[in-house]
Amino acid sequence: MLDWSDRYCRYFHRLISRHTQLYTEMVTTGALLHGDTARFLDFFEEEHPVALQLGGSNPEELAQCARLGQQWGYDEINLNLGCPSDRVQSGRFGACLMAEPALVAECIAAMRESVSLPVTAKHRIGIDELDGYQRLARFVETLAEAGCRTFIVHARKAWLQGLSPRENREVPPLRYESVYRLKRDFPHLEFVLNGGVLNLDQAGKQLQQVDGVMIGREAYHNPWILAEVDRRLFGSTAHPGSRHQVIERLMPLVERECARGVPLKRITRHLLGLFHGQPGAKRWRRHLSENAHLPGAGPEVLEQALSLVPRH
Repeated sequence: MLDWSDRYCRYFHRLISRHTQLYTEMVTTGALLHGDTARFLDFFEEEHPVALQLGGSNPEELAQCARLGQQWGYDEINLNLGCPSDRVQSGRFGACLMAEPALVAECIAAMRESVSLPVTAKHRIGIDELDGYQRLARFVETLAEAGCRTFIVHARKAWLQGLSPRENREVPPLRYESVYRLKRDFPHLEFVLNGGVLNLDQAGKQLQQVDGVMIGREAYHNPWILAEVDRRLFGSTAHPGSRHQVIERLMPLVERECARGVPLKRITRHLLGLFHGQPGAKRWRRHLSENAHLPGAGPEVLEQALSLVPRH
């Protein structure tokens, strides 16, 4: 979700679901330790619960970054072991680390020793030819021995050569049974299934086998699928209201951020899918796409776009 799940995206999604766990974009240790730390770590108080996702392979640097995450107030530290991009591989982090379970275990142990927060791992079911179940189970067991208790498993292998990141989300077949088997073999650990879940009916079915479900791009492109999460999966009686009401509750943030110089498009780019499948959705997307990037664009552009969509 690099360049997608930034603080404005997460704030918007939190207006739709109060209880869903939110995750940051993957942030590399180098960016945090040698770049603009506040730019990468700042988030809105309303986002809780929110996890900081890190990318790296140096135990000491990951421990330093985990401490920064705890100091900033995050609720969880997550290590990304699933991203297959060439840039990530060249930095020796992401999915390629599944070939080095001992090193990953050192990283997990170092982070756990440095913070009191949960330290979790997000990974694939395998990479390249290293994709047998026994190898996957040993990988999980090695990380568990280092203290990891929660595993977010993208139920596809990753091909590190020959497939783009997008193709790696679509071409390798989903193998949910591998994740179910992990849960059966390690009942004391928590497994969250990721990959191919497009709606809450599918999520509910998966929750009969695993402890949690992560939904990424579908929740971004069609965020209203989160509207029933709190009621159906968390037992809450609260509801976000209508799509119009969500945008109306977002407006104070838009006004504040634009007033301090944040370009409107940084916020509205995350809102394009809100009316997915609804009358007026095309007018909504078009108005935001054509106007939010213009010099001086402010909250009035969002108000105009909202007026183009019928209330229900």
